[in-house]
Amino acid sequence: MAALFVTSLVTGLVTASPPRPGTEGNGLTENESATLWSRDADNYITQEEYQQRYGESRTAMHQLANGTDITFTRPPATAATWTRNDFADLEAGGSDTSVHPRHASLEDGVFIEDAHATVFAVQPSTRGHLESGDTPLYIAPNGTMRGLVDYRVRVPNGSSSGNTTIEWSLASNEVEEVRLQKDGETIVERDGSHTPALDYQIEDDWSANLTLEAEISVRLKKTTRIDRGDETDVEVTYRTESLNVSDSIAVEIYDLSAYPYYAEYPNGDAGVAIFQSRPWQGYTLTENGSARVRGVWRFYTARNSNWDTLVRSNRTDSATVESDAIPVYVHAYPSRIGPRAEPVRDGPEIIDTWGIDRPSPVGTLGENINIDIVNQSYTTTYGVAVRAENVDRNALQVAGIVRGVNASIVAPDASSERQLRRSNLTVEVLQQNESQATLRIELRDNETGAPIVLSDPDRRYPIGGNTRNGYITIAEQRVETNASGVAIVTIDKPGIYTARYHPGSWLGHDPAYVSAMATARWHPLGTIDGWFAFIFEVGWQLIPFVVMFYAGKRLLRMLGPEDIFQRNP
Repeated sequence: MAALFVTSLVTGLVTASPPRPGTEGNGLTENESATLWSRDADNYITQEEYQQRYGESRTAMHQLANGTDITFTRPPATAATWTRNDFADLEAGGSDTSVHPRHASLEDGVFIEDAHATVFAVQPSTRGHLESGDTPLYIAPNGTMRGLVDYRVRVPNGSSSGNTTIEWSLASNEVEEVRLQKDGETIVERDGSHTPALDYQIEDDWSANLTLEAEISVRLKKTTRIDRGDETDVEVTYRTESLNVSDSIAVEIYDLSAYPYYAEYPNGDAGVAIFQSRPWQGYTLTENGSARVRGVWRFYTARNSNWDTLVRSNRTDSATVESDAIPVYVHAYPSRIGPRAEPVRDGPEIIDTWGIDRPSPVGTLGENINIDIVNQSYTTTYGVAVRAENVDRNALQVAGIVRGVNASIVAPDASSERQLRRSNLTVEVLQQNESQATLRIELRDNETGAPIVLSDPDRRYPIGGNTRNGYITIAEQRVETNASGVAIVTIDKPGIYTARYHPGSWLGHDPAYVSAMATARWHPLGTIDGWFAFIFEVGWQLIPFVVMFYAGKRLLRMLGPEDIFQRNP
């Protein structure tokens, strides 16, 4: 009970917080280290308060990070740099002390106690926040797993009975071997270490369970002395024990392959569509990277708070202390900013995005994370299509959400080059009378003259997203052409009528077409019958006025002097 009370008391006194930027370099500048701690409490203090408290000034980035969390458009290298350097500060206890994080799975043997092997970090990697209950850890195919292995040795107490005395001592102890396993198969094997860093290479796999396994061995010396009066018999024996300990982590191997589709607009612009069935960051269209597009994903960095404190346990007691090493991970989340193209004003134009509709993952972030995450359902940008003035296909580069992982561009086949042509739209008045007119609309391929059938299933080759057939609008109606590329529309109001062709996207059709427009004018006076009808209608409308004029004139003759109508003006 006393040991438990002490542990609780010490735990309550230990407050975990990340180191103040600039106090620990770990390969980063003050500005870089200030951006790491998205999980800290943003208790903002002014520059004056900071200088009074710490006796020094801070950078503008440090001040900004004190009041909010910093996000990135691409996965930063700072998390891996910090973790790699801070890991060097992690130390195991001696033979009589085990050091472990609170979440470690401890195992006991006969002489080995509080033994564990715990994964510290796997990097490069990114934790994806897709939706509630779905936060996979994506790891690069080539990376490093770091871990902590420790234990303590229980040396039995000596004993004495009659003329026999037994003494125990520790002869040797070590971590003999460490292994990295993928789904039970050993892929890396190294000599033992309390802080192993195992480089791995995984190919042609989608997901796996990675296991850090360590083999611990101890050798104890047992000395038995028997006092026979004039002599003492001494017997020395050795007891050995081996114990395997392990820790597993579920990962997804992030090995991208991107599938491009191309189109060329009649004015010389280029169309590019990229699809990948996992979250990915975006792609660049030119060699210098000036023209780029990114999807819905943004990034932040945060520490793994399981390593904020460590427990140091020995035979009689345990205590909680602040950890000297804190792993930091990159996290990807869907941003309210959504897909963006750069440069913003004269850069590429995003024409479509598609993916899976998912609910907001805001509940997966945890406490003290202040970022612009979507707060309602969103669409994962597995596919992004753009239109740009210049595209260098040889320089096309697709970047993933894991740092350093770029997609392999799958060589395009014949179907990936989409034809995009001009269309020829005409409108003419086919028949008309004084009350209505019939318009004939014709849509043809401007290059071949072939009719364009808007509902033709033979032209539909969807890449992804929501594809639709093209259509024509005129007189607030939506019409489609028949097998001859013709549509007939009847109108009953005079005016100028504009027909507009709204083509289906090249993302869903091959060949595809650009929009077109044509106009026609109709008025009843445009025909002889219309003129006769107009004259008759005007005459009919004027009859009451003529009758009134004649009646008024006759009435004045009857009531007034006769010379009123005979006098010259």
